[in-house]
Amino acid sequence: MANHPFGIDFGGTGIKGAPVDLAAGDFAAERERIKTPQPATPDAVAEVFVDLLKHFPDSTGPIGVTVPGVVRHGVVHSAANIDDSWIGTDADRLFSHATGRAVHVVNDADAAGLAEARYGAAKGRSGLVIVTTLGTGIGSAMVYDGVLVPNSELGHLEVDGHNAEHKAANSAREREDLSWKHWGKRLTKYYRTLEKLFSPDLIVVGGGISKQADEFLPHVDIDTEIVPATLLNKAGVVGAALYASEGLDPTPR
Repeated sequence: MANHPFGIDFGGTGIKGAPVDLAAGDFAAERERIKTPQPATPDAVAEVFVDLLKHFPDSTGPIGVTVPGVVRHGVVHSAANIDDSWIGTDADRLFSHATGRAVHVVNDADAAGLAEARYGAAKGRSGLVIVTTLGTGIGSAMVYDGVLVPNSELGHLEVDGHNAEHKAANSAREREDLSWKHWGKRLTKYYRTLEKLFSPDLIVVGGGISKQADEFLPHVDIDTEIVPATLLNKAGVVGAALYASEGLDPTPR
């Protein structure tokens, strides 16, 4: 376990982490979870990371961390669903200093997209793959021939005068008590917009709701092949570890 990269998935309610066996695309030890502190400021989250790593004293590899925001070269530039104090934070530097390890931060949807492209529903697929995560918002990752195009933020596209995620995210389905069929119609409009703009070869639908893909995907009427994600709640941890291991930031600082 010592040389395996370590993945940390920072979410609104929980922070999960585990060493990852990149050959298998799976955890190398049982995952640990710690409740996300409130308020979840960068310094408070860094303290949780230190506590989390104490559960894995033999782990010495690089660390990848997901953040629900735009990340450019280790610096967080948006905070739609996290504390505003993250904006402008050099998270790579902060977490590396706190843990004494090399830490590399990546957008949470980008991490999930990398994992699905390497090990999951998009494994072996060429061309443009768009991975969307349907949750509180809509996260997205664009992977072309296995190469990540970071920070796509396609959940914020304007569709019919609205921010797409406000109408098509799973939170909108829950808030408005939409039927699967009605939600499928909204998703159809959203995914047709992605088709028109990007002409993808494959769309992968992730997020916790993807476990119920049989309920809503039959109601999504688009030309592009669309399939549910397969790594589910492992995708963030696995993708973060992969990102850290391979140094996937396209422009090193």
